[in-house]
Amino acid sequence: MSELPDYVARNRRSWDTGADSYQATHREHIGRPEPRWGIWQLPEDELRILGDVAGKDVLELGCGAAQWSILLAGRGARVVGLDLSERQLEHARSAMAAAGVDFPLVCASAESVPLPDESFDVVFADHGGNRFADPYRWLPEAARLLRSGGLLAFSGGTPFEALCWSPADDRLTTTLQRDYFGLHRIDDPEGYTEFELPYGEWIRLFRASGLVVEELREIRPPAGAGSTYRTAEETGWARSWPLEQIWKARKP
Repeated sequence: MSELPDYVARNRRSWDTGADSYQATHREHIGRPEPRWGIWQLPEDELRILGDVAGKDVLELGCGAAQWSILLAGRGARVVGLDLSERQLEHARSAMAAAGVDFPLVCASAESVPLPDESFDVVFADHGGNRFADPYRWLPEAARLLRSGGLLAFSGGTPFEALCWSPADDRLTTTLQRDYFGLHRIDDPEGYTEFELPYGEWIRLFRASGLVVEELREIRPPAGAGSTYRTAEETGWARSWPLEQIWKARKP
């Protein structure tokens, strides 16, 4: 990993240190008996982002404790889980054993995946490795791993979130806090490095990576939605401006 950028080691340290706390805080919220997306855990069976995965080779970028991958394996997918944090993968191994399933786990950055070209029918992430890797590096890598006709799908934050977050107040605001142009790397004082791009840059990067955008789903939390990730105030904010989005793209 020495050839990878500084933030890879920074994020690995942060996740190795924080994995136990993360799982304790969010395990129940994200540990549902069916696949669900994102901050408010919206059901895949309603959103239909991935569709039928039975018999497909599926790679999850940033699998954490493999909650998603375990459920997709139960639906007949041939799954590989990838995460930057070895401690997160220890949680995944325990969860897999409890669920009675087994599939490969890879400790690596989404920017440099040690797997062959065109290995997967689906590459996906749910606020996973995509948030903590540079899009200019991980998106072409995901495209490399996809077969012709393969699907890339990932959820994450939005430019709205990045622009309106006030580090000084540690909260979302209704005013712009940073420039839109040049939006890219965001170093959190708690130790993580995350990434976000302007919408035009996302489109350009999909095209440059040989992918065709099928959909951008901007998530509006439904009435009564709760989350261990966001306060009620932030959930209310997200009913006026997108706080979460899901991209779908296809490799021709």
